[in-house]
Amino acid sequence: MKTGIHPTEYDVTITCACGATLKSKSTRKEIRVDLCSVCHPFFTGTQKVVDAEKRIERFKKKYAKAQ
Repeated sequence: MKTGIHPTEYDVTITCACGATLKSKSTRKEIRVDLCSVCHPFFTGTQKVVDAEKRIERFKKKYAKAQ
């Protein structure tokens, strides 16, 4: 490997807006994020489906008749 061409790597603490912290390595000294795996709706199971055109309701109504 060539010397002097690689950036400095730091031990960094990643801080989320919810207060959760995570240790990692990065070329940045500090990282702040808005969402993490602790508070993200996909990982917490609170994800909501936005159905503006009511496609899901029409699908359920259409196939409820078949049963």
